[in-house]
Amino acid sequence: MAKVVFKSYNQNDNLLFPPCLGDFIAENDPVRVLNAVVDNLDLSAVESSYEGGGASSYNPRMLTKVVFYAYLQNVYSGRKMETLLRRDVNFMWLSGMQTPDFNTINLFRKNRLSAIIDDLFTQVVKMLVDQKIISLDVQYVDGTKIEANANKYTFVWKKSTQTNREKLDRKVKAILAEAEKELNLELGETTEGVMTPSEMTERTERILDEMDRCGISDKKLRKSVSEVKDVHAGKMKEYDDKLEILGERNSCSKTDPDATFMRMKEDAMNNGQTKPGYNVQISTENQFITHYTMSWRPTDWGTFINHMDTFEQRYGRHSAEVVADSGYGSEENYEYLEQNGIEGYVKYPLFHTELKRKTLKNPFLPEHLYYNAEEDYFVCPMGQHMTYVGDKVRKSDLGYRSFSKLYRAQNCERCPLRGLCFKGKGNRTIDVNVRSRQYRDHAKELLTSERGLYHRSMRPIEPEAVFGQIKHDGRFRRFHYRGSKLTGAEFATIAIAHNIKKMISVMDAKRNGRRLSLPTDVPPAARKRVPKSAAGVSQA
Repeated sequence: MAKVVFKSYNQNDNLLFPPCLGDFIAENDPVRVLNAVVDNLDLSAVESSYEGGGASSYNPRMLTKVVFYAYLQNVYSGRKMETLLRRDVNFMWLSGMQTPDFNTINLFRKNRLSAIIDDLFTQVVKMLVDQKIISLDVQYVDGTKIEANANKYTFVWKKSTQTNREKLDRKVKAILAEAEKELNLELGETTEGVMTPSEMTERTERILDEMDRCGISDKKLRKSVSEVKDVHAGKMKEYDDKLEILGERNSCSKTDPDATFMRMKEDAMNNGQTKPGYNVQISTENQFITHYTMSWRPTDWGTFINHMDTFEQRYGRHSAEVVADSGYGSEENYEYLEQNGIEGYVKYPLFHTELKRKTLKNPFLPEHLYYNAEEDYFVCPMGQHMTYVGDKVRKSDLGYRSFSKLYRAQNCERCPLRGLCFKGKGNRTIDVNVRSRQYRDHAKELLTSERGLYHRSMRPIEPEAVFGQIKHDGRFRRFHYRGSKLTGAEFATIAIAHNIKKMISVMDAKRNGRRLSLPTDVPPAARKRVPKSAAGVSQA
């Protein structure tokens, strides 16, 4: 039997020349790409924020590299970053063997990096444009809700706060009016609105001074009046402060006042429970995040215009095309797209329903009724004229006013088609919004075109895939900071790490001769012959 020989193993063997950490890192390692990206970023804003004097500070570029690489590795804890700086060769190489503690890392993220992170995100995206990886000519827009770092039971509801505030106001006014009547004082001025805490205090002090002057020692009356000043005025100020924080919102969290209670997809109890969170909107192209916004609105349609405006502010121009699902298909958003010359491949809520055979052959729908433009009337399937009877104005949460016209049939009482036509009482009335119908028709024309079919096939593998990579693959389902400013900065860091990860995939694909994404001019027929794995950057 041959003799077994083992390689020499000595943990305390000294090297003649000390090794360089870079020798242990491959030339095509992702950490080198990240290092090069951060080296090309302008960090003068954060560097100028240091006052100088005292002990020396860690280099902000080094700390930025450490934070970005940690997020790229799905590490979000400052304590874990501190541990990796002592154990992981990539982190040790990035930091130059320096070992800032978790408190230093967290303070840097919170106080310095958060102030410039949005600008760094823009720099990374422009770097991708310069490399012709993306063009910013198309945006695939979608949103997702991410849970806030807040207690889900510390809720404040606007309606209940207003109700309790009004109840307290009625109670206080009754107490003070009774005391003034007892003292034969002139009743305090009654205002239409709710009393302010200062008005309660001033009116209460006047009553107590009069009771002292007259020598009235009614303990029960004095106690109830004193409670207005000592207890109720403070409670009223608490209600006023809550309503000021809420603003236009219907709810907020006590532990994170900027978070709004929303229904999340991650519902472990399956009971529709609301949780404090933020509605994160992103624009993507080739699965790179090109823009992001944070919103307190639970619905997507109300975030669209702000998202488009901030995109223009970031890059100085709009995209030529915008693709979004039916959650954004409102008259207000269509009007915005038209005014800014943007081709909007945006579905409306009933888009897929209208394409079904059952809907297309339904003669009772308002869209299928004959309209006489000269005399302004519709004709129902029985030949009866539906004449104009009035206008209807709707106002959205954002203040947008939409106008529609009402048309009513003359007599539907004995119509043999009444049960098929409508099931309401009286004569049938239809609501026709001409402008909204024109926008929907134009959107349908775009969506059913060859270009529209291509965008519709790409949308599920654009923003939806990005959210899946961030929330599922990256295990980022809850913010670690509180407040809209810090949560926005944290998501910007996530977006930068995501883009760098995709950039690494593009470079790796070019190196190995693989196809990563389809050009935007590929027709749907050609796209069907390409495997799903090749459509979009999915190998990160």
